[in-house]
Amino acid sequence: MTTFVLASASPARRSVLRAAGIEPVVQVSGVDEDAILDALADTPPADRVLALARAKARAVVDGWTPPGGAAPGADLVVLGCDSMLLLDGALQGKPADPDEARRRWAAMAGRTGDLVTGHWVILWQGGAVVGETGTTAVSQVHLGRPDPDEVEAYLATGEPLAVAGALTIDGYGGWFVDGITGDPSNVIGVSLPTLRGLLREIGVRVTDLWTSPGG
Repeated sequence: MTTFVLASASPARRSVLRAAGIEPVVQVSGVDEDAILDALADTPPADRVLALARAKARAVVDGWTPPGGAAPGADLVVLGCDSMLLLDGALQGKPADPDEARRRWAAMAGRTGDLVTGHWVILWQGGAVVGETGTTAVSQVHLGRPDPDEVEAYLATGEPLAVAGALTIDGYGGWFVDGITGDPSNVIGVSLPTLRGLLREIGVRVTDLWTSPGG
């Protein structure tokens, strides 16, 4: 049996996977994201986001300790993801504090940004990595124009501090997004079509990972 491991603490990513029939084991990577981004400061934005996803997946594989319910010798599919908003050529992750989130909303209201999500999958079998691959998915996010009181109310929820670009479409922030061009699941944190394609590259059928009846 194959254990699907999500190398991310994101409840939104877990929710997307669970709704699509996969019950992931969550194992947080603990990588130093800032250090990775700083080391790759001169590389294209998409490459930097993909590097974060790759680092997370590899860190989990390297330090894998089966949690309760996972067989010690089980085959693994490990997914590392990272999402950032690209606006004016600059990547934006989670804001550091409410003031930064407030400044971001002032700058991006009424505009369109690219939500870039890196995906990296690793197949572990027989105690070794037998396949890995990754890519980025990009969706355009058309942002609304919340008024100042709405921005303050949104900041008070704490949600903007926990998500890339200080917004999400599957929570309070959905009120302030006018539309999405591309895959909506990518904006939440994991693109299902992209993930399916990557799994096929390493010889895994997504339907074999389903935990629901018929999978």
